[in-house]
Amino acid sequence: MKILICDPTAPDAIEAIRAAGHSVDIRDDITPDALMEAIPAYHGMVVRSRTKVREPLIDQATNLKVIVRGGVGLDNIDVDYARSKGIAVLNTPAASTQSVAELTVGYLFALARRLPQMTASMRDGLWEKKKFKGTEIAAKTLGLVGVGRIGTAVAVRAAALGMNVIAYDPYVEEWSMGELVELADLFSRADYISMHLPHTEETHHIIDAGAFKAMKDDVRIVNCARGGVIDEDALYDAIKAGKVAGAALDVYAEEPCNGHRLFELDEVLGSPHVGAGTREATGRVGAEVAEKMITYFKEN
Repeated sequence: MKILICDPTAPDAIEAIRAAGHSVDIRDDITPDALMEAIPAYHGMVVRSRTKVREPLIDQATNLKVIVRGGVGLDNIDVDYARSKGIAVLNTPAASTQSVAELTVGYLFALARRLPQMTASMRDGLWEKKKFKGTEIAAKTLGLVGVGRIGTAVAVRAAALGMNVIAYDPYVEEWSMGELVELADLFSRADYISMHLPHTEETHHIIDAGAFKAMKDDVRIVNCARGGVIDEDALYDAIKAGKVAGAALDVYAEEPCNGHRLFELDEVLGSPHVGAGTREATGRVGAEVAEKMITYFKEN
């Protein structure tokens, strides 16, 4: 079978697919127009978050049998439409769990102690000891919005740090890591709120202006899940109003988000969607991509 690698993928994974007898073309910087032209020739494709697989592309993919997404979210793929055309859509949900969870916990510490701001001050040659009085995260309440693999991994780490963990997830009935609560209850109780859910019609702007008003004063927000689950304009306003003490974002409604006005605010920390961007996660994602692709064609 002919496989197209559309986004950067671990070399070991590519070699494993080839060793299984498949022809693999690496075009990990392919443009949307070039992809439209090339896709009819392929039976399988590997994507990460960069490549968008929308209905027009799927219509062009007349020989495509399977799409393997290296990562968790499938919001860059029109999944239902692909499946309606007989194309399997697979992902690697477990591979990046630890990396995203660790970035989330790192952001909890960075927000509590304002680590990037202190570093910037020191680089400016300043010694602003009194300015940077922080806060402890121990004994604070962490509210998790969504408790799948990553949310649960964050809960394990937060509990070990002495945080009180509560969570909202309408699809979970029992959870051993903390108390399941209604969303309004989470907003009113949490000192820190961390997002761990996909971006869907149901979750779009699940945190909006009304939600910010319902939160505790000086709440801190972390989003290493998906852009669009937080109303970024409302977040900006809540920070300017002094309601939100800090926010840390790895994902955004529009990516890349160069020049976003949130980064005019000293209270905002950010990264360019690198939650899964560790050597270890890259290796695991690649291994799982190869396994999914090879297994699919063996069984079909």
